[in-house]
Amino acid sequence: MEQVKNPVEKEQIYVHQVYNEIASHFSETRYKPWPIVEKFLQSREKGSIGIDVGCGNGKYLNINKNVFIIGSDYSDNLIVLSSEINGDSVNNDSIVCDGLSLPHLNNQFDFAISIAVIHHFSTEERRIQAIVHILSKLKPNGEALIYCWALEQEKSRRGWKKGMTQDVLVPWVLQKKKPKSKKARKSKTKRGNEVVDTSATIKSEKAVEDNGEETKLRYYHLYKENELNENAIAAGAVVVEHGYERDNWWVIIKKPAV
Repeated sequence: MEQVKNPVEKEQIYVHQVYNEIASHFSETRYKPWPIVEKFLQSREKGSIGIDVGCGNGKYLNINKNVFIIGSDYSDNLIVLSSEINGDSVNNDSIVCDGLSLPHLNNQFDFAISIAVIHHFSTEERRIQAIVHILSKLKPNGEALIYCWALEQEKSRRGWKKGMTQDVLVPWVLQKKKPKSKKARKSKTKRGNEVVDTSATIKSEKAVEDNGEETKLRYYHLYKENELNENAIAAGAVVVEHGYERDNWWVIIKKPAV
């Protein structure tokens, strides 16, 4: 990673290209909403319009059927999956675009979310700019919820902690598709409109020995305590609330009134 100096190139190699390659497997592991994200979306006023910047497979687009959300992601493969998952819904849409170049008009949206996305920008300047760009799309007093991976993960399987490097490459073990056994076929269950194979085993994000599987490396900047708040303030936001959940720092920010 050190040899790739250009941040755009680094993100292309270690973020955009990887997520396009792992999109299908990644989507299988992303179906359950995190409580604070769900609470934020359910608290939005009926008829509100929002954006989900870096929506992935669109798992948050249909949480609150009383609001309309436009999701966006740089990965066209993830957006295809989002369209398949949410295709019958009338309260959301999803498009392919860069998180630093959203096509939406400024000052148009009531709220925004960006969940586990901004930590993929490879310089502090670009991470702050990503928050600035989200704020530019909000109406005055509009709110945004942002999540980023935390450095402080002593109790997690990853074991990162204060004092360790904050810029890391995190492995994703891409499983090869195998023929499903009769037992696996019978163990499917419905979750909403989605069919989930409950017999599937989701492996941890650790490198493995060569066993026919492929390991992809993703760039992350691990946020230390208060760093996300500081980035939000540097972007011109007002911090409304912040906290720690599921190995992530999160912050709810507000766009100041004009």
